[in-house]
Amino acid sequence: MTDAPDTAAAAAHFRAKLAFETDPSDVAAALADGDADFVLIDTRDERAWRQGHARGAVHIPKPDMPARIPEYPVGTRFVVYCWGPGCNGATRAGLFISELGYEVTVMIGGFEFWAREGLPVAAVTVDADGREVTVDATRAPDPLTAPLASAGGAIACAC
Repeated sequence: MTDAPDTAAAAAHFRAKLAFETDPSDVAAALADGDADFVLIDTRDERAWRQGHARGAVHIPKPDMPARIPEYPVGTRFVVYCWGPGCNGATRAGLFISELGYEVTVMIGGFEFWAREGLPVAAVTVDADGREVTVDATRAPDPLTAPLASAGGAIACAC
């Protein structure tokens, strides 16, 4: 590395990246505080949704987006997620939604890191009477990947 670092280009890169990405902790905090000015969308298929999804999310699989996204008023903001960092489904959904003229942000880490952080998870199952019900499927935070809980019990992350 003999060239001088281009710190202005680096700053522009990171500023742009932050404009279009958020993380599970920030999304969960906005939902919990009632300050969410966005619709959280799970872009995965029905089987994945039923297995577990971020509580507060709306299920709109990518194939359904052409019909369902335009149902939202112009100016609606979206946060999208898919499985996790090894999946580009949320990026594809973000591209599609932005091409429709809506503001969209990708939740990095996807459902994988939402669940790993011990954030609220809902699952769909069938009860003893054969009715579909939504149940709490929240798991304890993964001690190897999630910040440790603070004295108040909530995830504490200084990032």
